[in-house]
Amino acid sequence: MTAFSLEPAQLAWRAELRALAAERLRPLAEKGESGHVNRPLVAELGRLGLLSRLFTSGALDLCLMRESLAYACTEAETALALQGLGAHPVHAHGTKAQRTRWLPRVSDGDAVAAFALSEPGAGSDAAALSLRAEPDGTGRWRLTGEKCWISNAPEADFYTVFARTTSDAGARGVTAFLVPADRPGLTGTPLDLLSPHPIGALDLDAVPVTADDVLGAPDRGFRVAMATLNLFRPSVGAFAVGMAEAALDATLAHTAGREAFGGRLSDLQTVAHQVAEMAMRTEAARLMVYAAATAYDAGAPDVPARAAMAKLLATETAQYVVDAAVQLHGARALRRGHLLEHLYREVRAPRIYEGASEVQRAVIAKELYAR
Repeated sequence: MTAFSLEPAQLAWRAELRALAAERLRPLAEKGESGHVNRPLVAELGRLGLLSRLFTSGALDLCLMRESLAYACTEAETALALQGLGAHPVHAHGTKAQRTRWLPRVSDGDAVAAFALSEPGAGSDAAALSLRAEPDGTGRWRLTGEKCWISNAPEADFYTVFARTTSDAGARGVTAFLVPADRPGLTGTPLDLLSPHPIGALDLDAVPVTADDVLGAPDRGFRVAMATLNLFRPSVGAFAVGMAEAALDATLAHTAGREAFGGRLSDLQTVAHQVAEMAMRTEAARLMVYAAATAYDAGAPDVPARAAMAKLLATETAQYVVDAAVQLHGARALRRGHLLEHLYREVRAPRIYEGASEVQRAVIAKELYAR
């Protein structure tokens, strides 16, 4: 298999996932309460075996899952992705005890995970973390500070928290900790954002952690964060591609059937050319996402640049495609409950989280000059 084509089995699996998302996941998503974890939806993802695949599949399979689910049910896609993002550091860097305690529960959809990296003063500049892990003199630390813009907070069952263990050391002085939500001193508040899933702030007031809670090694937590993001950035692009594909298909159906100006909308050259542009950009983004995921699975040295390129191109493309689809549908696309109204709200955030578009350009340029 190359980065530019899928095997018949992969194409069949993608179609199966779309059908499952439409038939079994979307009804659960529609019953969920906006701004809260939809636990029945997460549990169904576990029953379908999709959450366990987060820990047994490569980057390309992750992209296929996210793209396919996004096409039919963005809420299911996001629930799956957040489980992976929060739990992947445990899978890749956790101790046997940590993995044994949490990964089966995540796979079953019983425990909700969260990735707590961003802070009020450290969003795009993740190396500027100020949440402190202060030694208490007994070989333990106390976590003190704030986290902000954390997906699944404050409703997650555990958090992968990144804290500064060595001051004035930049990225080299950060440690990753696995922090259960019931630890004393850990509280959270929801934030009212344009998002169907919960996003919140965490306040850590001398939260106790020990060496048993460290993910990876002390002062090497930034590597844990970047390794996780290098895996998930192409799949953020896959999420965006799935939304773009849904918007494109809706536009094809609408313009082929809509009567206007004495014929169908698709007969108008300006409309046909717009649809062609949407299709071309979507396909280019899909190919770049697959290429980046394949490079990750192959252990290629240029994964950071490829991952950044894939996320950047795909998220910017999806924004363009969804916006164009709304324009071609007209006012009906802005009605609450319309597919495109939903996608229009969903498509904006991926250009910001896990590294804003500007950060992706900075990563790409840094990698190019480093060569």
